Amino acid sequence: MSVSTIWDSEMTSAVERLARASVDDYYNPYQKFEWPDAIPQDAMWMSPHLLTVHGTTEADGLTSEQLRELSRWESIHFYSLNVHGIRELLLEVVQRIHTPGFEVPTPFFHHFLGEENEHMWFFAEFCLRYGKKLYEDRSLQFPQEDTSPLVANFLVFSRILIFEQIVDYFNSTMAADESLPETIRAINRIHHQDESRHIAFGGQLVRTLYQAVLEKSTAEEIASAREYVSRYIDASVAQLYSVDVYKDAGLPDPYGLRRRLLADPARQPAHDRITARTRSFYRRIGVLDTEVAS
Repeated sequence: MSVSTIWDSEMTSAVERLARASVDDYYNPYQKFEWPDAIPQDAMWMSPHLLTVHGTTEADGLTSEQLRELSRWESIHFYSLNVHGIRELLLEVVQRIHTPGFEVPTPFFHHFLGEENEHMWFFAEFCLRYGKKLYEDRSLQFPQEDTSPLVANFLVFSRILIFEQIVDYFNSTMAADESLPETIRAINRIHHQDESRHIAFGGQLVRTLYQAVLEKSTAEEIASAREYVSRYIDASVAQLYSVDVYKDAGLPDPYGLRRRLLADPARQPAHDRITARTRSFYRRIGVLDTEVAS
């Protein structure tokens, strides 16, 4: 099946609508933000319930000063993850824009690339101004097995959508948190506004690609793709836990702390909230199994 034959009228309408919205909502990020000389050190830089220690006995053993320091570095780490994630998705979309089969989504790809490049700039600007660094990209390589171009496209745009939906959970939460410094609320608010379009586009793209996968792929390819999506969601959550962050926050035994937190059942409700939108979407289109009430 040629990629160009799978796009339906709903996808075409979505591209036209979202492209118009990008034009109407356009702003110049280099003029949009006011960067203060410093972010208050006595303030939280991330909403407390978004911290990777939230709800655990590890958090109970930390002082308020330690929690503030952790929030500072987890904030810098989160925006660093955004920089690295955006760089990957830019590369993937650039490889497909104006190529045979992608004529329908290409008009929105132009807006997507421009906006994501600007997002990468202001996230990096925050990190370099207020953390004096970007955290190194330590995400594990998540290779795709040899598969058809159709399945490969589905997996690429699934990675992009999963990344955006998880990031948007943090963005929307911090944008609404009045206890955070305004600079932090502002970058999360602006990113959330743009990502609403990107997520709508990504959802249409992934839905259409998966339907084509179901129609034209083998049972083994479909099962492998479904397993890939499930594992990628889990891996995306795991990368929020950073040994480098725990070191910078001055917390003891950073490697052991990461292992304990990832294994702590008390963290599961947070993971469920972070991934709820993503899992719901993939259950709705049939990629993930529907949960059965006990």
